[in-house]
Amino acid sequence: MEIEPAEEVKEPPRIHRLDESVVNRIAAGEVIQLPVSAVKELVENSLDASSTSISVLVKDGGLKLIQVSDDGHGIRYEDLPILCERHTTSKLSKYEDLQSIKSMGFRGEALASMTYVGHVTVTTITRGQLHGYRVSYRDGVMENEPKACAAVKGTQIVIENLFYNMVARRKTLQNSADDYTKIVDLLSRFAIHHIDVSFSCRKHGAARADVHSVATPSRLNAIRSVYGLSVAQNLIKIEASDNDPSSSVFEMDGFISNSNYVAKKTTMVLFINDRLVECTALKRALEVVYVATLPKASKPFIYMSITLPPEHVDVNVHPTKREVSLLNQEVIVEKIQSVVESVLRNSNESRTFQEQTVEATPSVPSVTNNDLHLSPSPSGSKSQRVPVNKIVRTDSSDPAGRMHAYLYKNPQKYLGRDSSLTTVRSSVRQRRNLKETADLTSIQELINDIDRKCNSGLLDIVRQSTYIGMADDVFALLQHNTHLYLANVVNLSKELMYQQVLRRFAHFNAIQLSEPAPLQELIMLALKEEDSDLESNENDDLKKKIAEMNTQLLNQKSEMLEEYFCIFIDSDGNLSRLPILLDQYIPDMDRVPEFVLCLGNDVLQMEWHGP
Repeated sequence: MEIEPAEEVKEPPRIHRLDESVVNRIAAGEVIQLPVSAVKELVENSLDASSTSISVLVKDGGLKLIQVSDDGHGIRYEDLPILCERHTTSKLSKYEDLQSIKSMGFRGEALASMTYVGHVTVTTITRGQLHGYRVSYRDGVMENEPKACAAVKGTQIVIENLFYNMVARRKTLQNSADDYTKIVDLLSRFAIHHIDVSFSCRKHGAARADVHSVATPSRLNAIRSVYGLSVAQNLIKIEASDNDPSSSVFEMDGFISNSNYVAKKTTMVLFINDRLVECTALKRALEVVYVATLPKASKPFIYMSITLPPEHVDVNVHPTKREVSLLNQEVIVEKIQSVVESVLRNSNESRTFQEQTVEATPSVPSVTNNDLHLSPSPSGSKSQRVPVNKIVRTDSSDPAGRMHAYLYKNPQKYLGRDSSLTTVRSSVRQRRNLKETADLTSIQELINDIDRKCNSGLLDIVRQSTYIGMADDVFALLQHNTHLYLANVVNLSKELMYQQVLRRFAHFNAIQLSEPAPLQELIMLALKEEDSDLESNENDDLKKKIAEMNTQLLNQKSEMLEEYFCIFIDSDGNLSRLPILLDQYIPDMDRVPEFVLCLGNDVLQMEWHGP
């Protein structure tokens, strides 16, 4: 007879205290979930530092490098030792301060978390210091004493090898291709809200930034700069507010897309008390309004900024501060939903479609607007179908295609419009920009001469064409209807600049140089650049005389240059302001010396030969 062994009684596992480094790494994984989480925390710190310019540089989606530079007030030298320790902050001193917190950072967890999952280096300088300091951090503490270094105003924080000690997460992110896209989207959202701050975001090694916004007084201009004209021109201004303490107290302003906007994905940019957050309830409520109100279920573009009393917002409900809790949230959402519905219904009463006119062909009968509304013929014959090759959906302002690509007019009416083309163009131009009118008779005569020589056919091709790509260094491919054209971009650009100068003569917008540049030094740089023999110094005296003569001449004509062209030269011979020919475009500053030399030569020729 076998005796079964008695079942072994298991002791309950002992509870032990985790090592502090393990606790900190777990907390870091909650705060810094993705590279975009680190960028968001750093940009918010820069905004809290009263920065007017924030630049972000990213390598490999942020895993290898994240660099955020600002021109804020910097970090005190004596605060550097505890900068990256957990729960060290300058935003609050006691828990009750959370009820009135207005800054975006407050818990002192972001920088500390970054040091536990990456290698962090901080370079900073405060006002009045002769030099800055650079120091590296790891696991919340300094790796060495701060070292004196050259630095520009503000702070630069570099994170390298993010998640180097979190193997599973790093492998997951390495297979993800949209980490950089999320960072670009984040900076775009900040750029359209903080319109008094310049933002820049680019990949490491890229010559051009993917986000480049400059400070502007207009929210709509910021949206146009970041999201494009096709979005900005289809937005409606919206406002809502309530001041009833028994229900809700808030103010909301923003922009929502109208019935002409078409997109496959909802874009909702929401700021509450200047804090970028998400509100699922509000987003769903607004999507319901769009589906019920508009005839086609396209996804909306929504920007909203909501302001509430600080004590009505609980900001400490999410590790990454992505969400907040609002007092009377249901009431606020309902009132905003009601206002949006009312605005959309009013905007949907009328819609505008543009028409593109093409010449009639034997295979395509001319159809007038009246023909489009006629009932079928008594004989019951079907109308002739438009050939597929004539239905073109490419359009420079709306790639999805618009109604005018399917409408045709009698060409006789089209030809009849040519006589009033100049008048129409002039009125449109004045509505577009009241500044773009010439006050001088000679300038107006040049503009009239351009209008007289204008070829309406070529103008229509250029205006309605879609850019395909560059064929070589000179020619670009443009598509107009079903035709493909080779356009000389060099000649087109020269003509564009010439006409822009005439249209804006004496009324240019200006770009201010960060530091005035001496004219004589600029001209010398340009002359040396032109000299192919870099070893020769025989012509240095001649170059110096040319530079002195051109500088003297430009100084003499400084008043004229400022009045007519917005080129400002101070009494010391320094260039400090240049004109803007194309809106939203900043020229290559490396070409300024060449520009000044050409300007001096042109003014000199006018002195000798007359205008």
